[in-house]
Amino acid sequence: MAQTVFNKQPSVQPQQSQLNTKRYAKRSIIYFLLIIYALINVYPILWMVINSFKTNIEFAKHPFAFPAQFLFENYKTAWETARLDTYFLNSIIVSVAAVAVTVFAGALASYFLARFTFKWGKMTYAFFVFGMLIPIHATLVPMFLLMKNLGLLNTHIGLILPYIAFNLPITIFILVSFMKAFPKDIEESAVMDGCGVFRIFWSIILPMTKPALATVVILNFINNWNEFSYALVLINDEALKTLPLGLANFAGQYTTNYGAQMAGLTMAIIPTIVIYMLLEEHLVKGMTAGAVKG
Repeated sequence: MAQTVFNKQPSVQPQQSQLNTKRYAKRSIIYFLLIIYALINVYPILWMVINSFKTNIEFAKHPFAFPAQFLFENYKTAWETARLDTYFLNSIIVSVAAVAVTVFAGALASYFLARFTFKWGKMTYAFFVFGMLIPIHATLVPMFLLMKNLGLLNTHIGLILPYIAFNLPITIFILVSFMKAFPKDIEESAVMDGCGVFRIFWSIILPMTKPALATVVILNFINNWNEFSYALVLINDEALKTLPLGLANFAGQYTTNYGAQMAGLTMAIIPTIVIYMLLEEHLVKGMTAGAVKG
């Protein structure tokens, strides 16, 4: 019997080795595809940064080559042409204020929609989600007339309010889906400890929702930071224009300074990258948690 067992043992090792080889090959293919996907996404940014140091002639002749000489003057030209000192400040004020109000109001609304059962609750949620289907360009004229009647044209608040309205649907949609997964036992224990509704929301629900909050903050900030249509229609005062309007100054009637334009775009994407890097940890945790739950 001992001899029989001894003879069967070697057959297990090749099978285990074969399984490890298959797992390694599968993992290698996945990593390879992810690296290719990452390079595809990173390349446009690298191309933009490289071309930000070129002259117009060099950009036209060799758009995909490294610059023969790094022209840092493009960044100075971009800063002055696009008035980035003023436009950067305006974009930060509008984007940060809109994100703060949108996330807080969206989180509060999502809490009641996800954790409470009340009449018209589903209808209210459907009303918010329906807002995701409304194209932003279809509301430009009505929004212009509304802001004109309210006296909010050429003001920061006149730009912040539309940003809040159009980012609330996606914010509520994401947060409600995330909050519904929380067990009821948490709130029941908090109620037994004497916590009220808003204390539960602020001290328990919001900390647990950090991954989803990081997601909506990134989405809202990118949408507000890059938004052009509303800023073009609602803002005419040069002192109140946002960064996307300033970047449009590079395109002249007959020529475009591509090097300075690339430099301006490079500086414009820095805040979005910073926001992503600050919230990346919570974002990855949320994606991992969602994968485990699924």
